[in-house]
Amino acid sequence: MFIGIDLGTSSVKTVLVDRQGHLRGTASVPLNLSHPQPRWSEQDPEDWWQATVHAMDALLAEAAGKGLTLADIEAIGLSGQQHGATLLGAGDEVLRPAILWNDGRSERECDELEQVGRFREITGNLAMPGFTAPKLMWVRRHEPEIFGKIAKVLLPKDYLRLRLTGVYASDMSDAAGTLWLDVARRQWSEPMLAACGLGIEHMPELFEGSQSTGRLRPELASRWKLGKLPVAGGGGDNAAGAIGVGIVKAGQAMLSLGTSGVYFAVSEGFKACPESAVHSFCHALPDTWHLMSVMLSAASCLDFSARLAGYSDVAALLADAEAAGPVRADSPWFLPYLNGERTPHNDTHARGAFVGLSATTVRADLANATLEGVGLGLLDGVLAVEAAGLGAEVITVIGGGSRSAYWLQMLADILGRPLQQRAGGDVGPALGAARLAWLAVEPEASLDEVCPPPPLLQTFTPRADRSAFYREQRHPVFRRLYRQLEPVFLSVDAASTGKG
Repeated sequence: MFIGIDLGTSSVKTVLVDRQGHLRGTASVPLNLSHPQPRWSEQDPEDWWQATVHAMDALLAEAAGKGLTLADIEAIGLSGQQHGATLLGAGDEVLRPAILWNDGRSERECDELEQVGRFREITGNLAMPGFTAPKLMWVRRHEPEIFGKIAKVLLPKDYLRLRLTGVYASDMSDAAGTLWLDVARRQWSEPMLAACGLGIEHMPELFEGSQSTGRLRPELASRWKLGKLPVAGGGGDNAAGAIGVGIVKAGQAMLSLGTSGVYFAVSEGFKACPESAVHSFCHALPDTWHLMSVMLSAASCLDFSARLAGYSDVAALLADAEAAGPVRADSPWFLPYLNGERTPHNDTHARGAFVGLSATTVRADLANATLEGVGLGLLDGVLAVEAAGLGAEVITVIGGGSRSAYWLQMLADILGRPLQQRAGGDVGPALGAARLAWLAVEPEASLDEVCPPPPLLQTFTPRADRSAFYREQRHPVFRRLYRQLEPVFLSVDAASTGKG
């Protein structure tokens, strides 16, 4: 059996998976976000660790209660939210709260990074505030006393690895999201590090996601009644989620409906299309890469609208939207840019908006508009990846948002592609981490054996009339609304940050 630990933005999830691919246990502990200033997003790494300890306690207690033999657990794999800047001093003390993937404060620093020679060629990406490198430039500029104490910079899941094993290590897929990796060569780039005032000595050692990086500390092995298990390199949450649903070969694609929304397509070798704000990253498997579009607010928009419209929870919003029927030609639009946007706009100033409200608008209209708006934002990302030369005939869907059949049918209609809902999609990254743990102890095992697609639950086939409606009537207006409101977003953001 294998353990997968996924450090998400809203919770830490743990899973126990056997060699037949069956889920033998799960546990989850929630996390809180901090927004101390507009466009800031932070978490305390100690909260990550405490949540991980409690989730592991619960997972293993459940396993023991089922009569499972803990001695049969062979390895641990890690997955986590990408890009977070976890700054450690010489004694591994945390120097400040971690700056997260959805933090937008470092726009100025991104402009500076873009001026570094061969920047896009080396990194394969645009400089965006969500990535790690501009965050460190911001700290150097605004918190020089903290910057001067930095001994190591770790990504979120790699901080958990340090606490689990005492080892500084990362994997290629997560490291690719820092803007310090030479993505084609799968190694740290000294020029990119130097541009941020850092060197190789500040970085963890790099491994493939399917390699062992260290072993569980003796005191933790004793606490959990485990051996000194190997801990695999693991992967960033999207790469691990892809492995969890068998997206491991060129031509395969996945849509992740989590806090953010991600379209992930495996590529044949290294490709890049930074001008469209498409991310080019290493996959968590050797000699494999992928392209990815990211919208910063996806399923989180449903939480927002449920709260705004007075629903008891997201399930109530979904039920009301379905009962009211599909989006109409006179339905309001929703722009889902609650935390800015990455693909295709690369705009930290973008904001959410309901447009086209009337005296007859009811909250079910807002619910449907929210579902559609996220879908149209995802369509932007799919089209951007396709423009870079990667298409897919069928898309596998994972994440918490994938539990709604009504929304999945709407998304299939909007994207014009069949969507496959598979078992275990809601724990995809943790499942992928467990699979990488398996490969770490059995590197000769085939991907077909370790990483098959989970059982197919349902396929949502696009309906031609609804697809035409979204593509021809709704999507053009959606795109035009963003362009027309873009200067408004900029002025509002300037006023809120005192720069107007």
